[in-house]
Amino acid sequence: MEVPMPNIPVHADNAVVWHDEHLYLLDQRILPLQTEFIRLTTVEEVANAIRDMVVRGAPAIGVTAAFGVVVAARNAWENKGARWKSAIAADLSTLAASRPTAVNLFWALDRMQKVIAEMGAENPAPRLLAEAQAIHKEDVAANRCLGDLGAELITEPTSVITHCNAGALATGGYGTALGVIRSAFAVGKIQRVYADETRPWLQGSRLTAWELNQDNIPVTLLIDGAAASLMARGGIGWVIVGSDRIAANGDVANKIGTYGLAVAAKHHGVKVMVAAPTSTVDMSVATGADIPIEERDAAEVLNCGGKQLGASGVDAWNPVFDVTPASLVDAIVTEMGVVLQPSSEKMANLMAR
Repeated sequence: MEVPMPNIPVHADNAVVWHDEHLYLLDQRILPLQTEFIRLTTVEEVANAIRDMVVRGAPAIGVTAAFGVVVAARNAWENKGARWKSAIAADLSTLAASRPTAVNLFWALDRMQKVIAEMGAENPAPRLLAEAQAIHKEDVAANRCLGDLGAELITEPTSVITHCNAGALATGGYGTALGVIRSAFAVGKIQRVYADETRPWLQGSRLTAWELNQDNIPVTLLIDGAAASLMARGGIGWVIVGSDRIAANGDVANKIGTYGLAVAAKHHGVKVMVAAPTSTVDMSVATGADIPIEERDAAEVLNCGGKQLGASGVDAWNPVFDVTPASLVDAIVTEMGVVLQPSSEKMANLMAR
């Protein structure tokens, strides 16, 4: 149910909050015009919140899933006591099925399952809560680190384009692509951020512009089709985006439209930076062709704000992500280091650290 969040400011850094023994999510479906937190008390509610885009962004989904395991464990202990493990397996499957592309979801669940495997018949909630909170804190620390590393790649003041939302709202806090932008802006390297609107959920216009405006970083909204024309005018040094899964060869799955943006950047001599924690790198997937791409209801494209836009009787194709080949990426920035002109060998060396 929807409840006010006492004593916690509404800010992008508070997208996922464990407060007073409950999990709260800032409802990103209604930002920026409304700011409401939703309290989640069951695994089904957590899974639905992930599926229904209350929370989105690969790292934030992973953090939320970790806290979802805590919710599952607490309920299993209350219902089954020492036999709690017999009840939690189905809950983990429910969380895993919520969204298919963001690898951080499965990474976080795997990490929580390893803790579960080490436990006996004792109450699991305290130890699992500590692990979920560690995942949350580590994500914020990783974002700040990769933000600084990415900022170092920007050699002179410039304007940049970003796509979708890879900010604090999409992570545990600070952000990946917006983490780079925040760090670079702090040292005078960012003149202006152009945020693609990002149809059909408008994460760029609703979320990224809201985040940057909160931090007094100059931001201008672009319709998705305007980026190439803006690059042709000059003054854009980088395209900076996040990622939901990075393959072993450096191919990058990110919000639909990223691939076209990278193609346009290549043509105009604009560099492309992908910022993501190493939890987003999936070395079990050889290339981007092997990454499952989520497709959602056509109604999301045919309607907007509860009003029908598409012609009646017309269908719509609604993939959520696309894959940008590594050949179009100039730099992958993680908390473990930077990979320039990514390849299978370079990604393997990064992940071996």
